[in-house]
Amino acid sequence: MKSLYLAGAASLALLLAACGGENSGNEEGAAANERAANGENGGAESGHADEGVVTLDADQIAAAGVQIGRPIIGGAGTIELPAIIEGDPQRTQVVSAAIGGRVVALTRNLGQSVVSGQTIAVIESPEVAQIKGEVEAARARLQLANSNLAREERLFAQRVSPEQDLIAARTAATEARIALKQAQSMVSAAGGGGGGLNRLGIAAPISGQIIARPVTLGQTVAADAELYRIANLSQVSIALNLKAEDAGRVRPGSTVLVTAAGRQATARVTFVSPALDPQTRLVPAIATLDNRGGEWRVGEPVMAAVQLTGSGGSNAIRVPRTAVQSLEGKPVVFVRTPTGFKATQVQLGDASGDTVIVQSGLTGNEQIATTGSFTLKAEIGKGEASHED
Repeated sequence: MKSLYLAGAASLALLLAACGGENSGNEEGAAANERAANGENGGAESGHADEGVVTLDADQIAAAGVQIGRPIIGGAGTIELPAIIEGDPQRTQVVSAAIGGRVVALTRNLGQSVVSGQTIAVIESPEVAQIKGEVEAARARLQLANSNLAREERLFAQRVSPEQDLIAARTAATEARIALKQAQSMVSAAGGGGGGLNRLGIAAPISGQIIARPVTLGQTVAADAELYRIANLSQVSIALNLKAEDAGRVRPGSTVLVTAAGRQATARVTFVSPALDPQTRLVPAIATLDNRGGEWRVGEPVMAAVQLTGSGGSNAIRVPRTAVQSLEGKPVVFVRTPTGFKATQVQLGDASGDTVIVQSGLTGNEQIATTGSFTLKAEIGKGEASHED
């Protein structure tokens, strides 16, 4: 009986000891949880040290549509905009006749080459016959005046004719020469020469290619009507329209990278308008492009990347505008970390089209979120809201 009592007492002691241990462990766990809630994590940093950090793996980054790139070093940036290939205004000329009439010959078709001075059209008109007749009459009068002058010079040398007759003959010859030049200039002003008495040959004023021929053979045209349009396409123009804030950073001589399907070339800015276009409120600009190979066609749409000038120098750090977000009113860029991204505060400089200069905060060697940075900012907002709860 006594042995049964002793065994029961021992069992009770063991049970009480076990209960006491569990209570002690619970108390220690509760204390640890309280310390963690108060930020006392055994000397570790508090939860606020992770502000601005977004934890994402590679798959999550791809799923969020975040693209990663590096800042651009050097230059002041470029702007990309659509543009149109145009003929160089200094190398394009309209061919017309100053006299109306019937078109009896067109010697060149679209796309064919012409040489300056080559006859490319013939106009038939009674008015042509009149001005050509004046040329012939003036030429005949000049021949007669020169003959009289030679005779008077001979008679004066023989002391047969007085000096005043010689002077009169010289004056008449000079006037006849002037009249012939005037008659010939009328033919030239009409567009050219050649052909029959009532026909006027129209000569090409420049060498180049026929890019327009709005008339047809046998058509009656009015004075100054366009017969041909000739362009020297060894050099073409790029018509640009710039925003006012960008136009101030484009100068004559700035480079323009011109891109089309399967082709790329470099042009130079030759003109930036000092005034805005009243309709578009944009600034017209022109760049010239070498086209001796005939790769570019007038009217062709292209993309033009215009180099901007400005502050920053050759070592300037630039990032896309889409990479910059604002946290607590301060600009930040999301820099790639081994576990995701960290919002890094930056100081911004001048904007350069689709990029902006970073004056401080980046070294240029980082990997940054170039697009999708707004998604990262939203993740930080979610984390802060969860922390407040």
